[in-house]
Amino acid sequence: MGKSATPPVKGPLPMQSEPQSSYGKAMGIIGTLFFIFGFVTWLNSVLIPFLKQACEISDFEVFFVTFAFYISYLVMAIPSSAILKKIGFTKGMSLGLLIMAVGSLIFIPAAYTRSFPLFLLGLFAQGTGLTLLQAASNPYVTILGPIEKAAQRISIMGICNKVAGMIGIFVLVQLLFSDAAELSARIETLTGAAREAELQALAQRVVVPYLVMTVVLLALAFMVRKSDLPEINTDEENGAAADEAGVKKGIPPHLLLGVVCIFAYVGVEVLAIDSLALYGEYNGLQKMVATNLGIYSLIALTVGYLSGIVLIPKFISQKTGLIICATMALVLSVGALVTTGWSSIICIILLSLSHALMWPGIWPLAMNKAGRHTKIGAAFMVMAICGGAILPLIYGAIARSTDRHIAYMVMLPCYVYILYYGLSGHKVGLKEK
Repeated sequence: MGKSATPPVKGPLPMQSEPQSSYGKAMGIIGTLFFIFGFVTWLNSVLIPFLKQACEISDFEVFFVTFAFYISYLVMAIPSSAILKKIGFTKGMSLGLLIMAVGSLIFIPAAYTRSFPLFLLGLFAQGTGLTLLQAASNPYVTILGPIEKAAQRISIMGICNKVAGMIGIFVLVQLLFSDAAELSARIETLTGAAREAELQALAQRVVVPYLVMTVVLLALAFMVRKSDLPEINTDEENGAAADEAGVKKGIPPHLLLGVVCIFAYVGVEVLAIDSLALYGEYNGLQKMVATNLGIYSLIALTVGYLSGIVLIPKFISQKTGLIICATMALVLSVGALVTTGWSSIICIILLSLSHALMWPGIWPLAMNKAGRHTKIGAAFMVMAICGGAILPLIYGAIARSTDRHIAYMVMLPCYVYILYYGLSGHKVGLKEK
């Protein structure tokens, strides 16, 4: 059972009779992986206020949670490409899950020592595993079927991701913040050893959830390793496609511009959700209410993904969807900046609705006719997920010198660039027919 008997696949998988069953199984496994992406990734929105209190750190320092998690995409994306080339996509997915399990285990000593750097190490390890998973799974979704329906397939995967995120946030909030108001009031009255003991008990609330997560990740790693997912062979795939597109030997310019676009998109998506709990508290909401705001953002994302499944490509193209979403995001970000209180919070939540069709729109446009550059292109695109590390940190720095409201101005240039890519950037370097 070591090596799959299924031969490497070049281009979209066949869609008839027996291969149809193989296609459904492949999509089911990939959908499960996207569920795991969401469950692990969106827990950061809960960990930020939790670690801020448990480790007693500042607003700026706490955004190193997102930095540690997402910077791993920058550090590990190219090595991930080399690993996938050496061991294949299926074994790469299994290895990614194992690395994520190690990251979850690191949370246990981090909790018992109440060590913020150790928590960050665990987050970095989880991000490293996710980098390998993303580099392997995203090309599967793009290649498993016609390119014009790639955005629809990615939308389905996005729903798996966001539903998992909602479940993860809800469960972790109940486990960590069920008595948030009373706990915060009690900690404020304590000093010395008594305060340390209370904070230690608070930190240890993550032990059981992350032990369970470790077991689940190990089980999934075994399942994927024993599956017979078809290998994707992109090394020889349509070098002619790149030549047809008028692309030279180097990496296509539209793909490089797509990498920048993914950087901007992930940055604003992560910021809009992971900053919500602190922004809610800034606007006077209780911690239990504020930490649940991320669920509403993920609901908005899910509604957007469902819209994408219905609308793309039957009514609008993935490019048109990207342009509409970028325009909507610009309007909402301005709305968040010129209003306050619940109006501003709602604008930030609705930004997630506008983010829904960005990843499904950007990825296929960037990978279109990438040919022999598909694997390295996928690695660059995954590397660009480090936008989720950089933009929240910039937000935190601005918030420290001004406030958490004005700091959202960092989103504006990102949406302008995403709009540019949807309008014309995705065509740069491609021969027009």
